[in-house]
Amino acid sequence: MKDRDIIFKKKQSTTSFYTFKLDKREDEILKNIPKNLLNEKIDDIIPNISENEVVRHFIKLSSFNYGVDSGLYPLGSCTMKYNPKINEKVSRLDNFTNIHPYSDVARVQGNLEIIYNLKEDLKEITGMDDVDLSPCAGAHGELTSLFVIGVYFRNRGEKRKYILIPDAAHGTNPASANVAGFTVINLKSTEDGFVDLNDLKEKANRDVAAIMLTNPNTLGLFEKNLKDIVDICHSFDIQLYYDGANLNAVLGLSRPGDTGFDIVHLNLHKTFSTPHGGGGPGSGPIGVKKHLVDFLPSNKIVKDKDSYKTDKYSKSIGRVRTFNSNFLVILRAYTYIVSLGKEGLSKVGLLAILNANYLAALLKDDFSIATTTHVMHEFVISLSKECEKYHITVMDFAKRILDYGFHAPTVSFPLIVHDCLMIEPTETESKETLDNFAKVLITILSEAKSNSDLLRNAPVNTPIKRIDDVTAARNPVLKYSLEKE
Repeated sequence: MKDRDIIFKKKQSTTSFYTFKLDKREDEILKNIPKNLLNEKIDDIIPNISENEVVRHFIKLSSFNYGVDSGLYPLGSCTMKYNPKINEKVSRLDNFTNIHPYSDVARVQGNLEIIYNLKEDLKEITGMDDVDLSPCAGAHGELTSLFVIGVYFRNRGEKRKYILIPDAAHGTNPASANVAGFTVINLKSTEDGFVDLNDLKEKANRDVAAIMLTNPNTLGLFEKNLKDIVDICHSFDIQLYYDGANLNAVLGLSRPGDTGFDIVHLNLHKTFSTPHGGGGPGSGPIGVKKHLVDFLPSNKIVKDKDSYKTDKYSKSIGRVRTFNSNFLVILRAYTYIVSLGKEGLSKVGLLAILNANYLAALLKDDFSIATTTHVMHEFVISLSKECEKYHITVMDFAKRILDYGFHAPTVSFPLIVHDCLMIEPTETESKETLDNFAKVLITILSEAKSNSDLLRNAPVNTPIKRIDDVTAARNPVLKYSLEKE
């Protein structure tokens, strides 16, 4: 029998507890505490259970959470791969965690050395001329990149208004472009999932500031007409922005700077192995070609013989983040790169592609895979026919996956494929895990045919059963209420 009680419902009559009364200074202390923070019913919020029961309760509660350490986390476009524990060990060293952000440069030489070295590594990995580590998330890197592009054109006396974004691009691109003050123009995809060159030729002109390309795109396709796209855009001095959310697929195989891109953002919390989800922590550095270097936002780290100092970029857009961003994420990424080395990093993309293609091959006879030309690090399954035939939704299918002990893939994205699952196994999963996951998907498909109610009522084996998604989103219960039911 599963224990679903929260701590407040575990009150025991046989366990005693103590409360401590304040001495004669009580009035003096209480007058400095806002009345709305005082609770007269203190007995109601003390669980009144023993320490060992408290420990058991929260250990059991923690086991309900699912994470990369629990099993496969195949969220497409999220790159939820295993995070080596050496990264965590290094990021918790007192020498790093106890440094005050206002410390003098002379006292943080080790930190500056790591920042400098990581910048150099990322320049080599991306083929860019300089890197700025200050953005603290992927979308923040997008926004910062667009600010840099905007100032670059204003510095030349141009005011360009538009950003081109393919319909198979990463989902945050349009929002970032709007926040940066641009107007979005959508680019169509061809039937096989690539940028429509004819549509690009019609829309490219000198009012366009940049094109935002996710490569490989959200269908898991490496843009086959990339050279043509670069030539068309550069003929109008349109800046090519590379959304690096899917860089894991080409790590060690292709560098954005070598393929014609002017600016790139990276997700250190995806490609370079920092735990992410739940709002953070994140890091979204940007890399730029030399014509954009002077506009970078944060302090430049300069190596002077055996020491490091900071300097300013001459035409900087201004800081986008305080201090040195999320330094511990930077530290984890540096540890990951140093641990793998050049040889290890060069295999990341290959293994990610191998795992995705292997899993797709296991499923291709039972499911309709949208990306038929080739598969990079992820692939998209369309369930439109199954949903119509068996009267289920893609969400029903995804929730049934939870009953088999796996996290579900990304659902209903990209928008250009209806009723879809976007699956990214990453390079860190074993063949056995992929075999088991494929068997589960095929089993669920069989269930949809024979007893679709199993899917419509799923999940049933999880601590929390099927919930009303709309109500949960619009009226979330965020705290325990003491009111009696």
